[in-house]
Amino acid sequence: MHVKQLKELLIDGLKDLNLDTAQADKLIDYVLLLEKWNKTYNITAIRDLKQMVILHLIDSASVYRYLIGNSIIDVGTGGGIPGIIFAILNPQLNTTLLDSSQKKTRFLRFAQRQLKLANVTIVCQRVEKYQAIKPYDVVISRAFTEVGNFLKLSGHLCADSGQMLAMKGPRIESEKNAQEQGFELVQDIDVKVPFLEAQRRLLVFNKL
Repeated sequence: MHVKQLKELLIDGLKDLNLDTAQADKLIDYVLLLEKWNKTYNITAIRDLKQMVILHLIDSASVYRYLIGNSIIDVGTGGGIPGIIFAILNPQLNTTLLDSSQKKTRFLRFAQRQLKLANVTIVCQRVEKYQAIKPYDVVISRAFTEVGNFLKLSGHLCADSGQMLAMKGPRIESEKNAQEQGFELVQDIDVKVPFLEAQRRLLVFNKL
């Protein structure tokens, strides 16, 4: 699939989500960087560029509307998903990308320089050891770990008025484990992702 076709696919997806398409070129540039590095460093299991656009860019963008505040940390970000997509969509959003893998954070630093992302901070550390100067409005993770474990390991990074967002995860187990970690499940959202048949869910937690 040519770059022009990838961009058209992305723009159609962003329009379906009622999102601004002004950053489409930069989002495509990010995916091209990811695909290039992936050949050597194995950053993501998805190899096909079209699938990267759908499963990384559009899938992440589908959650963008649920963000609150102006600071976010993406825990276990891997290749920057979803955090770097949010940072590109909104250059005013203070975004921290956290991962314990040096090869992945090396890629993220390269991407940050190439894409000139002044609103991104990259941290190579285990989440439970990371102490933020200021807690975040949103702590998000996409399939980082089981939801209760995500809350346990990352909860200290969440502001009192902030939210913990888990992309996917079984509901009953999540509700039970959330309360043990000092959180309550306040929303269980079915997320419709353009061009994707699979069902996506977003679990939103507030501090008790």
